[in-house]
Amino acid sequence: MPYTSTPTVLPEVMILEPQVFGDARGFFYESFNESDFQKATGLHVHFVQDNHSKSARGVLRGLHYQIQHPQGKLVRVVQGEVFDVAVDLRKSSPHFGKWVGVHLSESNRRQLWVPPGFAHGFVVLSETAEFLYKTTDYWFSEHERSLVWNDPDLAIEWPIDFQPQLAVKDQNGQGMKNAEFYK
Repeated sequence: MPYTSTPTVLPEVMILEPQVFGDARGFFYESFNESDFQKATGLHVHFVQDNHSKSARGVLRGLHYQIQHPQGKLVRVVQGEVFDVAVDLRKSSPHFGKWVGVHLSESNRRQLWVPPGFAHGFVVLSETAEFLYKTTDYWFSEHERSLVWNDPDLAIEWPIDFQPQLAVKDQNGQGMKNAEFYK
C-alpha cells in the first residue's frame, strides 16, 4: 500500500507516510492517491483547493479554522521543517480542547490529516519551509477564525525558544474562553 496511516492521540487526526521509491538517481512517491487515501484512512473526502506557502524560520501561522464551511486539510512540507498542530474544537467530541503536534519535514515526508472541526497551525523550525495542503472546502474570509497560539487553556508545547512572527490576525486570535466552536 502506498500509504501507512497512524492515528495520533486525537484518533481522527492521522499521520500518513507514503511509500518512497529511491535509488542513486533520487526518489519518487505518490503524494496523493484518492483510492489509497481511502484505504489508509477509511475516509472518503473530496478536495477542492490546493494551497502552497513559504515562510521563514520563526513564522507561526494559525491556529486557523472556519466557523462555517469547516475545512479538512491534508498537509505536508516539501522543503524545510515545521511543527504542525491540530486542536479539536467540536464541543460534542470527547477530545474537545485537546491538541496534537507533529513534526513534518522534507526528510520524513509525513503528511497530516486534520479533519473538519479542528483549528490548525504550524511554526517553522528550519531557515525556510514550503508547506502544501489540500482542503475539503474553499476559504471564506468572513468565516475564518483564529485561536491565539499561546493560550494557557490550550497549553500547546511549541518546541521553540523564541517569540514567533505572527500575522495581525494571529496576534489578535481568541483564547478558548472567547472562541467560537463547532457543535
